[in-house]
Amino acid sequence: MASINETQDELIGNFELLGGDFEMTLDQIMDLGKKLPALAPQYQTEENIVKGCQSKVWLHTELDGDKIKFEADSNTEITKGLVSMLVSILSNHTPEEILAADLYFIEKIGLHRFIGTQRSNGFGAMIKQMKDYATAYKVKLANS
Repeated sequence: MASINETQDELIGNFELLGGDFEMTLDQIMDLGKKLPALAPQYQTEENIVKGCQSKVWLHTELDGDKIKFEADSNTEITKGLVSMLVSILSNHTPEEILAADLYFIEKIGLHRFIGTQRSNGFGAMIKQMKDYATAYKVKLANS
């Protein structure tokens, strides 16, 4: 299993091949979303909606041993692509690894150039929700 930083570095490398081209970068983000497995309907509930996103984003988690598995979906292609990046980077890692993660891929890819303020706020809300789950699971594991 690749580390969080190894996954980020691979993602950055894939985007660097696009040379910062706006259209190709957006297409790449949407393609990543298309590769994200659909979230089962039973998890597309109000309690799994990430608050603060303009689009609907559902985030479901499960603990597998000491690792957190994230599953997500969205009703828009770009947002689904953004959440798919976070799922690929943070899923299957321990709460401690997730909480300590420096998500430098956002700056290295230059995502701020490709997503507006509203979507940027939503992206931040997705990250916060994932780290909140990691905090909750860290407490749960410590108490078990």
